[in-house]
Amino acid sequence: MKLGIVGLGRMGGNMAERLRRDGHEVVGYSRSSGDVASLEELASVLEPPRVVWTMLPAGDPTAATFDQLMLLLEPGDTLVDGGNSNYHESIVRSKAARQKGVGFIDAGVSGGIWGLEEGYCLMVGGEEADVERLQPIFDSLAPPGGFVHCGPSGAGHFTKMVHNGVEYGMMQAFGEGYELLAASELGIDIPAALSAWRYGSVVRSWLLDLLVRALEQDPQLSEVKGWAEDSGEGRWTVNEAVRLAVPAPVISAALYARFASRKPDSPAMKVVASLRKEFGGHATKG
Repeated sequence: MKLGIVGLGRMGGNMAERLRRDGHEVVGYSRSSGDVASLEELASVLEPPRVVWTMLPAGDPTAATFDQLMLLLEPGDTLVDGGNSNYHESIVRSKAARQKGVGFIDAGVSGGIWGLEEGYCLMVGGEEADVERLQPIFDSLAPPGGFVHCGPSGAGHFTKMVHNGVEYGMMQAFGEGYELLAASELGIDIPAALSAWRYGSVVRSWLLDLLVRALEQDPQLSEVKGWAEDSGEGRWTVNEAVRLAVPAPVISAALYARFASRKPDSPAMKVVASLRKEFGGHATKG
């Protein structure tokens, strides 16, 4: 198939390359590079019915590009949002696109920089006809078993949101396990122990593989700071858990741990330390 990809960063660029390797014709566009110089040119070189896939940061970049593309696309065309957009926004955009006769698919994409070779897990939402039309593209991007049509518009990005919330919890658990091993007085060979967990253990996973790889390159993790950003999906997941009254203590704690990582001299911990001193005479550190 022939399609346009808007956004050729770490994910979008590799996705375009994977599609080309599988015989698809990809026209790429980004602000800094690409096969065309503008969205207008992109729309002009794609034959109707067009397929345009955006891989942009959630928020204003995706919103502005969606608005521009709605002026350029025509009935019968299909737009795929592969970024980490909020599912509420995807539902609204789907309705706006369909009012113009343009199909809209919200695609949660997981795979990171490894997706070029390993493939991408795809979680898509949208109408069946639109999904079926683009199935050859999905088949080229996803490894066997790594594609799911989750449901109607918004379902793809909702599923990816929860996926990322689960990812928060898994990463936090590995981080806490590492710290506990490092704190032991027993002189545990941590890289070897974690590597052994990769074989036969119930906690073996790709995230564990990546942790072992990181330790092989930097055994003391001395080249990174203990500061972790959150990209939004964790907050959305916790908000949805509250809205739906679904207990999510692990994901919530993992999100709050990221907040705590940005405060090396936490005001809250100052209060805790002060109270411990006041009621129990416990020592404080200056």
